[in-house]
Amino acid sequence: MGFVYADIELINGEDLVLARRNVIGEEEIKRMNVKALVDTGSISLAINENIQEQLQLPVVEKRKAQMANGNIIECDVVAPVEVKFKNRRCNCSAMVLPGNSEPLLGAIPLEDMDVLIDPQRRELIVNPEHPYFAQMTMK
Repeated sequence: MGFVYADIELINGEDLVLARRNVIGEEEIKRMNVKALVDTGSISLAINENIQEQLQLPVVEKRKAQMANGNIIECDVVAPVEVKFKNRRCNCSAMVLPGNSEPLLGAIPLEDMDVLIDPQRRELIVNPEHPYFAQMTMK
């Protein structure tokens, strides 16, 4: 099928809470747009050290991650991160990959936002069965 990329917005979730409490202004919320590889073989969101530094996302734990080549590395996990794609959003944690590694949008945030890969157009799309809001299966 080839690679599928999506333009997503990443937002510092702690900043969103502070803005809701009127501690900081809307313009102070750290956010950035990135092109992420949509990777259904990856479980979670993965960002790189440069993104983590720019968004100033706090480290909440360390985890080991198995890379595509089979190597196991230890990564920081940061949270909370809000991910936005079109009219969808989700809050999640993110594994921090070394250096300027390619960001990955994995299966959990994809499911949470109710988005799908269109294999013919090779792009990420909002689920056409639920175009206006995400719908979750609760069983």
